[in-house]
Amino acid sequence: MTHHPSISESGLGNWHDAPAVIGASVDAIDTPALLIELDAFERNLAEVHAVIQTAGIAVRSHAKAHKCPDIALRQIHAGAVGICVQKASEAEAFIEVGVKNILITNQVVGVRKVERVARLAAHAHMGLCVDNIVQVHQIGAAARRHRVAIDVYIEQDVGGARCGVTTNAAAIELAEVIATYSPSLVFAGLQAYYGPAQHMRKPEERLQAIRSACDKVKDMVSALNAAGYEVNAITGGGTGTYPLEAESGLYTEVQPGSYVLMDNDYHKNSPDEEAPELLPVLHALCTVISVSPTHAVLDGGLKCFAMDSGLPRMTLPGWSVKGISDEHTTITSTPGTPPLKVGDKVRLIPGHCDPTVNLHDWLVAVRNGKVEELWPVSARGAVF
Repeated sequence: MTHHPSISESGLGNWHDAPAVIGASVDAIDTPALLIELDAFERNLAEVHAVIQTAGIAVRSHAKAHKCPDIALRQIHAGAVGICVQKASEAEAFIEVGVKNILITNQVVGVRKVERVARLAAHAHMGLCVDNIVQVHQIGAAARRHRVAIDVYIEQDVGGARCGVTTNAAAIELAEVIATYSPSLVFAGLQAYYGPAQHMRKPEERLQAIRSACDKVKDMVSALNAAGYEVNAITGGGTGTYPLEAESGLYTEVQPGSYVLMDNDYHKNSPDEEAPELLPVLHALCTVISVSPTHAVLDGGLKCFAMDSGLPRMTLPGWSVKGISDEHTTITSTPGTPPLKVGDKVRLIPGHCDPTVNLHDWLVAVRNGKVEELWPVSARGAVF
């Protein structure tokens, strides 16, 4: 496999703050730390991309999951046409390392934010989503001031009940306003992401959800076409449903994000027999700092794990998480389980990968029990 220099190898990132040294054993990593199991990472990356690309459509990997340029560069090398982000400041972190095609799959509102997007469009192919005329006017004015062209996707609410227009009339009205800013704004197509479907547990539930989404998208595309607006791209999908969007014959690109990390919540989904099994990639490594007859205590707590999708899961047989506080996780065991001692290191799988990664400065990439690379989470905290 071709080696791609990591950002840490190129001199970026503060090595003194890194939790590990390249070549060291996993046991020597300072904790709490987030590990990337490289064999599983590379397998998930290759298999998900193969499913999407075999269907003849594009992969646009969602970088909000990892916020890590090292990962984004590997996704692009594996065939992704570009990446998605959620915020303008996230986009900036990836452009700084050479990513040239970025879609902000979100509404950008506010003069300073749209000015930032317009400045970035001088360095990369930029796109963003709209569902309100105010957003169009703001980004259109900024694009004109900076003499750049920006792709605009009308976001359609296909069932998530979050952002997006719900009527064909609203979409046509937005397309009309976008056209008034040509060539500074380019109507690129529809953003049609069904977020809740990613975590529907049964394959048949996910199938019905995406079929419903496709019906809504087809109807809106027909209405836009009839009004004289060509819809060149339909983008959306995620780790839980990407095979369905890929085989729909409707979507032109798919946006999986968590597939290169995975988490405990995604592993609660019953697998689709037609899709490859995705392996756990992201692990939190913690140290046992206290033991008692009834429990043990780890050195990572709420400042290490996001809790919106529940407690992290222990990978050590017989042990489970009892509770979590700011700096500690308390674990208990079933009768007969071998005890832990102070200084032991254990792994846990976070409940939700995206916000967990945002709590850490580094990802420690390991293979066969050794630290192979150190990847800065360069877009950590980029929330504006």
